[in-house]
Amino acid sequence: MQTEDFSELFPLFNTVNPETLEWLLSVADEHEYPAGRAVLMEDAWGNAVYFLVSGWVKVRRITGDDGVTLAILGQGDFFGEMAILDESPRSTDVIALSSVRLLSVHAQRFIQTLFKDPQLHHRMLQVMVRRLRQMNHRFHLRHQPPAVKLANTLVAMGENYGQSTEKGMEIYNIPFKDLADVSDIGVEETTKIMEKLDSKGWLKIDPGRQVIHMINLRQLTHLAGRV
Repeated sequence: MQTEDFSELFPLFNTVNPETLEWLLSVADEHEYPAGRAVLMEDAWGNAVYFLVSGWVKVRRITGDDGVTLAILGQGDFFGEMAILDESPRSTDVIALSSVRLLSVHAQRFIQTLFKDPQLHHRMLQVMVRRLRQMNHRFHLRHQPPAVKLANTLVAMGENYGQSTEKGMEIYNIPFKDLADVSDIGVEETTKIMEKLDSKGWLKIDPGRQVIHMINLRQLTHLAGRV
C-alpha cells in the first residue's frame, strides 16, 4: 500500500512525516481472515498494533463459555494500541465479522515511531481522548430507552465507517446479538426495534450483500438525540 493511500484511509497518520510513514509500512505485516475467524486471541494482546484496511471486526470480552461484544470496528480503525503499554492479562479477543484485511506493526517498532514523530504522538493522544469521550457518551445513555441506545449505535457506525450510497448510508449487516451487546440492550429488543425501523422505511437490510442501508439517517439521528 502506498503511503498516500494509507494516510487517507487512516486519519491517525494524516499529519505524520512521510518518511516515518514509509518506514512504518515497510515493517508492517499483512493478514487476511475470513468471517468468523479469531483475528486476535486474548493471549496475543500487546504484541502488535493492528490496522483495519478492509472489513469489520468485533472486540469481545470472554466470560466463561460466552462472550460479550464490547466494540465493533470498521475500515480505517485500529486496535491493540492500549495493550502495548499495559502488560496486564487480557480477557478479550477480536473476531472477524466479515472477511478482513489487516496490517500489523510490532509493538516495539510502533512505540519507537511514537517517540520519533511528535505529530503521530499528538494524533494518538487525540484519538485516545475521542475514544474516552465515546465511552463517556455510552455511559450517559445507560438510562435511555432501548430505541435511543440502538439508534446511537447505528448512527455512530455510520459516522465512523459508513459508505454513502444512493440508498443512504451503508454499513455492514452486524448480527443483532452484537448490536444488542454494544447498545447495552436485549437481543429481543434489538430485533423488535430493527423491524420497526424497517417498517418505517428508515433502514433496510440487504442479506444478499450483508449490508444495512440507513435510508433516513436524519430521522435515525433525531431518534438518537444527536440533534
